[in-house]
Amino acid sequence: MTADELPDLTTYDGVLFDLDGVLTPTAEVHMHAWQAMFTELFTDWGITPAYTERDYFDYLDGKKRYDGVASLLRSRDVEVPWGEPSDPTTADTVCGIGNRKNVVFERVLRDEGIAPYPGSLALVEKLQAAGVPIAVVSSSKNAEEVLRAAGIRDRFPVVMDGVIAENENLPSKPAPDVFREAARMLGVDPARSVAVEDAHSGVQSAAAAGYGLVVGVDRGVGAATLIASGAHVVVDDLAAFVS
Repeated sequence: MTADELPDLTTYDGVLFDLDGVLTPTAEVHMHAWQAMFTELFTDWGITPAYTERDYFDYLDGKKRYDGVASLLRSRDVEVPWGEPSDPTTADTVCGIGNRKNVVFERVLRDEGIAPYPGSLALVEKLQAAGVPIAVVSSSKNAEEVLRAAGIRDRFPVVMDGVIAENENLPSKPAPDVFREAARMLGVDPARSVAVEDAHSGVQSAAAAGYGLVVGVDRGVGAATLIASGAHVVVDDLAAFVS
């Protein structure tokens, strides 16, 4: 599909963006943090097969942190107590393991910083200039910190993140709840709005929430997977929508 054949996103009531891998390359930071943490954990616990990059896309990408931990451990037939979000990083619980990963993520973000994808920022600016309401829909509890680090927090009046999802007991993507709630917060009808996602679980969430257009951004999961998950259009970069 050429740029001329892509839908005009300014004609929709609202555009709601995932964060990691869509607006910012934080997916790479998350991938690095997950790999470092799980490689050490699997080695210490004698878990096989070893952690691979595919595990990130299959079990972690797009999900809330603790749900991702439980999903990946379950794939290796490992069950541990859920624990509490306040668990220390030494606790052998789902929450403790998730907190270990977050320490690595925060250190990398603090030390290296982050910048938005140029094409994504250009699309955000185009939508703002056209007066189209925009929002962030992220499973991450670090969304606010990432948006501030990238210098784009003030561009989004609504940020539906992992903190809100946990406080409101909303299930992780691929369940539709977070995208439905974000549309309500933004004051738009999903059927006349756009969801932009790079994870198959996120695409499934937006499709299940009834979004009129689901845009997949292929940052590594594969165009075929995104289409099979419910994306109507797949691009390599959001610059494709800016002319």
